[in-house]
Amino acid sequence: MKNQLLQGDALKLLPTLDAGSFDALITDPPYASGGVHASDRRRAPSVKYMQGGTPPLHAEFAGDERDQRSHLRWMVLWLSECSRLLKEGAPVCLFSDWRQLPLTTDALQAAGFTWRGVAVWDKTEGVRPQLGRFRSQAEYIVWGSKGAMPLARRAPILPGVIRAKVRKDDKLHMTGKPTELMRQVVRICEEGGRILDPFAGSGTTLVAAQLEGYSWTGCELTQHYADVTRERLSTL
Repeated sequence: MKNQLLQGDALKLLPTLDAGSFDALITDPPYASGGVHASDRRRAPSVKYMQGGTPPLHAEFAGDERDQRSHLRWMVLWLSECSRLLKEGAPVCLFSDWRQLPLTTDALQAAGFTWRGVAVWDKTEGVRPQLGRFRSQAEYIVWGSKGAMPLARRAPILPGVIRAKVRKDDKLHMTGKPTELMRQVVRICEEGGRILDPFAGSGTTLVAAQLEGYSWTGCELTQHYADVTRERLSTL
């Protein structure tokens, strides 16, 4: 199966793909998070996710300013289309932060998937410390499957906590995940399978999939990040 990166809105691109043609959905969608109040979440990602006074190192990205109800509705829409594209028993992995964890598990189930658990990405102690508070060093991988998920699938035992530090030379998107983290996550796909990522960003999931021997299809709305992804993939 030919690997492909599609540039455009996932809600418009996903219906053009063949039903039952993917072995896993692994994606890091916009969280629509940041801040405590609704007004905080409508701010630009560079304001929400970067430390105060720090010049932005990465381009803005779209789709992160929805309020809670519209974000839930949007999640269910694209997840439902992904359900059509996945084979029976295929795993699903969705990244989330602590604020959107309940919404993400609700959306997964509302789209017809079986919710099977939450794995943890431990970002290590390198995150910004705050006196008198816990470090915000964890994000989450909500995972499940399309229907039954046979234990005999050709996939290894995976860790419930993955410890991976964000490295400046490996981060090409404002909310980019470490390549080493994603190389471990994609192994939930059956050996040699085809992975779908509707929100490719700077392409780390696609890079990890290719390095681990999987085929892949990605969608990315922002032209800048689609170009970054193509450049990264061209060097593999």
